[in-house]
Amino acid sequence: MFVFEEEIWFWLLLVIPVVILMFLIFIFWQNRTRKKFASNSLLSHLAPNRSRSKPVIKLVIFLLALASLVVALVNPKMGTKLKTVKREGVDIVFAIDVSKSMDAEDIAPSRIEKSKQLVSQILNNLGSDRVGLIAYAGGAYPQLPITTDYSAAKMFLQALNTDMISSQGTAISDAIELATTYYDDEQQTNRVLFIISDGEDHEGNVEAITEQASEQGIRIYTIGVGTEKGGPIPIKRNGVVQNYKKDNQGETVITKLNPETLKAIANSAEGSYIEGNVTSNVTDRVTEELQNIEKTEFEAKQFADFKSHFQLFLGIALALLFLDIFVLERSTAWLRKLNLFNERKKKGGKDGSE
Repeated sequence: MFVFEEEIWFWLLLVIPVVILMFLIFIFWQNRTRKKFASNSLLSHLAPNRSRSKPVIKLVIFLLALASLVVALVNPKMGTKLKTVKREGVDIVFAIDVSKSMDAEDIAPSRIEKSKQLVSQILNNLGSDRVGLIAYAGGAYPQLPITTDYSAAKMFLQALNTDMISSQGTAISDAIELATTYYDDEQQTNRVLFIISDGEDHEGNVEAITEQASEQGIRIYTIGVGTEKGGPIPIKRNGVVQNYKKDNQGETVITKLNPETLKAIANSAEGSYIEGNVTSNVTDRVTEELQNIEKTEFEAKQFADFKSHFQLFLGIALALLFLDIFVLERSTAWLRKLNLFNERKKKGGKDGSE
């Protein structure tokens, strides 16, 4: 398994197209200046050893050296073996509402984006807990099973959007029921479910399924995203607001946060309700709640003995730069004889300069 220690250095690869563009501009300027100075036939006599291919070769060598140096700075590491380790933590499932009402922008940048920010920050504060991910609207759908891979969790989290589930609604009961299948019955870990929603238009017999989850040892916390004042539901195309959702009478629909529903769900499952408007307050509250839950020891497989491989790419970069020094821009005798780049053409049966 490969990991990159310092991915930020990949941005340096953007220098490559800039260098190529500057090289093309320089060649254009150079050719135009030479034409003003003398004709091609005269230039071939004045500079018989001038090579058209050597500057391109030197540029390619330099760019390959630059790319190798960037990879060395990123420091690729490879896990050499998979081993089982003992960890202590809590099994946490995040159920995120992706119904259209979550597009409302009464909380910046929008309810759905705020929900993703909250979960991402919570993941940053976790230690050895296992996490899972569920998306729900008119139905609930698994996104990521229980795992210790927080990078994968963030990747799936960023992919969530309000267009991914066609059936609309807020089927919180379906999300809770699906979450009950996520936990490992064999290891009997402590179980937590975070429901992130505006609580509006919830469907199903939430009370019954909540009691069932509580009997299985699942503690439910709800995070309310939005404002009680509410806001319209934007209809977007390519990220641009085209209109706002309207009811049958042509009036703009105003979606509002329904904290009472979320509070009732949390209270019936030994959890609590958390207001989700301020990210730092949410993360502090979640951290405090998780600290009060007893950790359970479980086994997890992970790659170990990661070894750095930056030395290889650094060596390649230095070797290429060293080679670039000895590649001169004038043509060499043996290369002229090979005439690989058609730099010589026959005139009158004899070889001559182009």
